[in-house]
Amino acid sequence: MRHDYGNSVCVTSQVGCNIGCTFCASGLHKKKRDLTTGEMVQQVLSVQDIIGERISHVVIMGIGEPFDNYDETMRFIDIINDPHGLEIGARHITVSTSGIVPKIYAFAKEPRQVNLAISLHAPNDDIRSSIMKINNVYPIYDVIQAAKHYVQETNRRVTFEYILLQGINDELWHADELSDLLRGLNCYVNLIRYNPVDEFSYEGTEEDKARAFHHRLMDRGITATLRHEKGGDIDAACGQLRSKNLN
Repeated sequence: MRHDYGNSVCVTSQVGCNIGCTFCASGLHKKKRDLTTGEMVQQVLSVQDIIGERISHVVIMGIGEPFDNYDETMRFIDIINDPHGLEIGARHITVSTSGIVPKIYAFAKEPRQVNLAISLHAPNDDIRSSIMKINNVYPIYDVIQAAKHYVQETNRRVTFEYILLQGINDELWHADELSDLLRGLNCYVNLIRYNPVDEFSYEGTEEDKARAFHHRLMDRGITATLRHEKGGDIDAACGQLRSKNLN
């Protein structure tokens, strides 16, 4: 992904995914195995070779749950951050989790200054459980408490990812509930209009409605952005990634 600030690559941490979010193509194939640190590093190196330019930013948000492959993911971060490795700045690295609460607490103890993103996607347990089965194990209250602990321990802001699903979680009252949930927490919300997946019936929120949701959060004191979609033309946008060859 090319940005004004540099080149960013989205790194995969597992072959397949067991989290099973009902809107995400990655979960259509169950997890076969974890990727090794070397395989994760190779993704960055391969992209650099293909584009002939340096990668300056890394987001660990591809296929799989990085915190379900915790040790390899931490070693990967160390290598790409190391001056003798790829020397990518810690604050240019983001790791994303669907909300594995014990690993959020563990991550808060890490000396690494990388960014944390948590896939929230709903303002309450009823909605989140219906689209993310992990919420049945780690409900929203526990996730938010873990996020507060992370912020307190690291003095770093946490990002909440929120995919806007037409008629599911995108009404203004959802924005009100979300802002009440997050008020007082050093965070920002990354809003993402849903990218269609053939196997699922979900539809993305219309642009005007998404903008209204964004403005409602901002008006209620929650810092938020509405992400500009990239990669939908090749089924590589957020939520569309899947494994073609599982091994």
